[in-house]
Amino acid sequence: MSIHDMTAAELLAAYKGKKLSPLEAVDAFIARIESWEPKLKALYAPDFGNARKAASESEKRWQMGHPQGALDGVPITIKENIATKGVPVPLGTAATELLPATADAPAAARVREAGAIILAKTTMPDYGMLSSGRSSFHPLTRNPWNLAWNPGGSSAGAGAAAAAGYGPLHLGTDIGGSVRLPASWNGIFTLKPSLGRVPVDPPFLGRVVGPMTRTVADSALLMGELSKPDPRDHMSLPPAAIDWMAGPLKPSGLKIGLHLDAGSGLPVDPEVKEAVEKAAKLFAGAGANVEPLEGFLSPDMLYLQDLFWRVRSWADFSALSHAKQASVLPFIADWCRGGADVSGATVIRGLNNYMAIRAATTRATQPFDFVLSPVSPVPTYPAEWETPTNDVTRPLEHISFTMPYNMSEQPAASINCGYTGEGKTIGLQIAGRRFDDLGVLRLSRWFEQARGPQKPWPEPPQ
Repeated sequence: MSIHDMTAAELLAAYKGKKLSPLEAVDAFIARIESWEPKLKALYAPDFGNARKAASESEKRWQMGHPQGALDGVPITIKENIATKGVPVPLGTAATELLPATADAPAAARVREAGAIILAKTTMPDYGMLSSGRSSFHPLTRNPWNLAWNPGGSSAGAGAAAAAGYGPLHLGTDIGGSVRLPASWNGIFTLKPSLGRVPVDPPFLGRVVGPMTRTVADSALLMGELSKPDPRDHMSLPPAAIDWMAGPLKPSGLKIGLHLDAGSGLPVDPEVKEAVEKAAKLFAGAGANVEPLEGFLSPDMLYLQDLFWRVRSWADFSALSHAKQASVLPFIADWCRGGADVSGATVIRGLNNYMAIRAATTRATQPFDFVLSPVSPVPTYPAEWETPTNDVTRPLEHISFTMPYNMSEQPAASINCGYTGEGKTIGLQIAGRRFDDLGVLRLSRWFEQARGPQKPWPEPPQ
């Protein structure tokens, strides 16, 4: 096995057995990045010099038998909106003043404390408000399975980097699907945790930080560090003793909902539906009681969520100078303008809609232990497009399966469950009840074993 295909668990075992050094591993991942990055464009602010220094220090600790923490010497990338001390946080847009961050954000602090080696930050679209690799600040990020395809977003670089073998561990953020969509379209695994499970700074309604990895076990390993407390998140959950590395959860006796019609947004592509139904049959064959779950997100709910986010973004956009406004990605600038001159009463309707989506999601899913659905109704799309519709008047029609779980604060994972005829990856969403992050991870571990062999990971273009 090539070093760049090793999981975090395999790297740690190799370090412990003195079969591999952290510096050898970091050099191998840097070589892998250098073979991909000219075409993929997944990274921002790579820092290979300091990564090699950190790897040398890690090597000394392993030689002495005293690793710093659970991730000592394991390479990681971090989405650029998760602050790392000394690195500017452009938020994907050319409109941002590039001032070095004064401190690590909670997630970055936890992985650094655990000994992980930060190779680079990863790209995102303007303000994280696109499911795409398009940005006015970063070069166009592409999908490693096919450079003509979109990696998704907003954790665009993280999804592409994980599939391309830039390291075993990656951090993304999600407010409506932003770790799950790129996970689906890059064929990797991710967990959108329950709100507050992983401390975030600054916290906001529905916003989470989640692990993005090739395997469920690596995400579980990462959750053990990410879920540690941080007082900066005033919306965080109380610390909990969770055995993140617990084994697979067998479906026998579980009541599982099969959600194939979101109730709004784009219709589900036939190949996506077929792959999700095939996955559901595996759960049923293992003894789960699989029952249909009707759509619960109405078109009006989707419209009001779009409007609420437009108003929020217009408040920020309108505060920029005209020159700064002109530097924002035109699609996002037009989208923000859709939030101008909205009445106070309509804004309150949008805020109340947040609670309506929350209530509808928990009410619909409460009868089930877990819910299976597509992550996205459609496979990935051209790299140059901003969204699957490529229409600023219909920007959210692909998030009707993902966004409700941000509003309801429930955990939801994306795990690959098949491929289209073109070879595009298809994500299965596994959602659980609020706070049951471990259950979602354990059931994902079972499906990871049950789904059968996957296609080889993509290789760099020659």
